[in-house]
Amino acid sequence: MSVSVPDSIFKAYDVRGLYGQDIDGDVAERIGRGFALTIADISGKKVTDLRLGLGRDMRLTAPELAGRYAEGMTAEGASVVDAGQVGTEQLYYLVGSQGLDGGLMCTASHNPKAYTGAKLVGEGALALSGDSGIQEVRKYAQSDLPTPDPAVKGSVESLDLATEFRAAALAFVDASKISRDLKIVVDGGNGQAGTMVGPIFEELGIGLSEHYWVPNGEFPGHEPNPLLPENREFIMKKVVEEGADLGIAWDGDADRCFFIDDLGNFVDGDFLTALLAESLLLKNPGADILYDARASRAVADVVLANGGVPHINRVGHAFFKTRMRAEGGLFGGEVSGHYYFRDFYCADSGTIPALLILELLSEKGKKLSELLAPLRDRYFISGEINSEVDDADAKIAAIEAKYADGQLTYVDGVSIDYDDWHFNVRKSNTEPLLRLTLESLVSREDMEAKRDEVLALIRG
Repeated sequence: MSVSVPDSIFKAYDVRGLYGQDIDGDVAERIGRGFALTIADISGKKVTDLRLGLGRDMRLTAPELAGRYAEGMTAEGASVVDAGQVGTEQLYYLVGSQGLDGGLMCTASHNPKAYTGAKLVGEGALALSGDSGIQEVRKYAQSDLPTPDPAVKGSVESLDLATEFRAAALAFVDASKISRDLKIVVDGGNGQAGTMVGPIFEELGIGLSEHYWVPNGEFPGHEPNPLLPENREFIMKKVVEEGADLGIAWDGDADRCFFIDDLGNFVDGDFLTALLAESLLLKNPGADILYDARASRAVADVVLANGGVPHINRVGHAFFKTRMRAEGGLFGGEVSGHYYFRDFYCADSGTIPALLILELLSEKGKKLSELLAPLRDRYFISGEINSEVDDADAKIAAIEAKYADGQLTYVDGVSIDYDDWHFNVRKSNTEPLLRLTLESLVSREDMEAKRDEVLALIRG
């Protein structure tokens, strides 16, 4: 019987859809076959020579679907190394550290419990994307593949890399410098953070106030997406109630972490990127640092002030990882909370940023709000604002015409810079949206006035 594999599940950076409606076991097996064949094409190897990593998150459907992904990969002749239930970055670490040809993580990241999906990487944990690899997987999965030959079926072996992963993460900091007196509120969102990061904090002897720390695909507390304000209200209140030094929240597959300062305020990703860059440049003077086109000027200014070299980059993990691999950047940060490390296979991590910030706070002997104050007092950012439009290209052309006296650059969408304010407008990859981020170096009131001016042009 033929299997219908919908186009809609193949996104710009991953495979994602509703369990049962968009993705079921049969679709997962087809994707597994397509993934193995795509990696063979990319690597130039025979499928029977491939070794592919596999991991899964805590979603209720993940054991079934991970098994079917494995069935698909082995049906084509690939061997599978199964890390079991892990955070996404642990799958990246598996692929990189074991020299595998690629890997598939069965996860829907931060999405609600009804969703499932997969993140796909090639050799060296380099991400597949809609521009490179994911559409090839789609074509194979939707094609009339021949019945698999049982004689070439690959094997599945299990490998527990938890201890090795913890050591690799701790190598990014001097653990002896991290104060054991820090009081931290953690919110795992019932995702993978509790089992991935928890043992590292225990090893450091740090006192934690743990919430939603046990993986649970029902997500009884809140959805595992701390970027949504309603999902971070809990931890913001807890930090204040408990008089903690900071709070850290993770998304479902724990490859992103988000910070709450000691006053209960959410830390914007731009400012966190700046602090992480400062921390890394103290140990790696003169290094290249990547930041995304939406980011505050605070990032470039902090990088320059600490002797580094800032590089603006296109939004999206595949673009960061590919460029870091090609050009050797030490670190890259995105406003969305993705942080990439050259010495972690250029992959994003939700563990390493937490450790670096704890180390920085301990070394500086300051509160997180105190480290952030110089940034918050100078850089006034709008955050990303989405607007639905009928003709995105026409709107961008109108913006370029109105602000032609500014400095226009085209790293991602259009960025327009003036001496004391700037903004970026870019199209969504998947929806009829324009995304605006704007910043003023004058005042919050000036930012709001400029924001409203540009939004009027976009929405008019």
